[in-house]
Amino acid sequence: MIYSLPNLLTISRIFSIPLIVALFWFKGDAARWAMLAIFVLAGITDYFDGMLARSMGQISNFGRFLDPVADKLLVSALLIMLVWSDDISGLVILPALVILCREILVSGLREFLASIKVGVPVSNLAKWKTAVQMVALGFLILGKTGPDFWRPEITITAIGETLLWIAALLTIITGYDYLRAGLKYMAEDNDAPDD
Repeated sequence: MIYSLPNLLTISRIFSIPLIVALFWFKGDAARWAMLAIFVLAGITDYFDGMLARSMGQISNFGRFLDPVADKLLVSALLIMLVWSDDISGLVILPALVILCREILVSGLREFLASIKVGVPVSNLAKWKTAVQMVALGFLILGKTGPDFWRPEITITAIGETLLWIAALLTIITGYDYLRAGLKYMAEDNDAPDD
């Protein structure tokens, strides 16, 4: 089941990360467009891996574990590299930081809840958050490479930054929802050892 088509699509998303990161060291528009193409393909695999797993009856524990990990690795690597390359700078680092912190919080919460055999379903708002976040990252990858719009203040970068702020707001809301759902289990005394 590890080598099922849905899982291979998820694994390909993880393998896309070093390619995208490596392209940050190349200057010029071609590198940015290549980065965007790989990122879009990775996003497409995110849609199809789950859909195929359900339609083919190949939902596995490995896939359930790996899919959110692949998403978090891709988003985290991109945010770090966009800050490193100065494509995200100034106050826009704040929504990037909020998104990174939420990813760590939710990962830790999911690990804790899994240890006590409690699942946390992904909400529709969390799916919207992911969609807005991915579109924002696509715009930020292109940055100054993208086409000009009808007004000089409306740039690809400005659109990406605005969407990143919206994604950060949705991140706070969904992160709180996950935390609230898990707090009742955290408040219970448990004799399980911690790390």
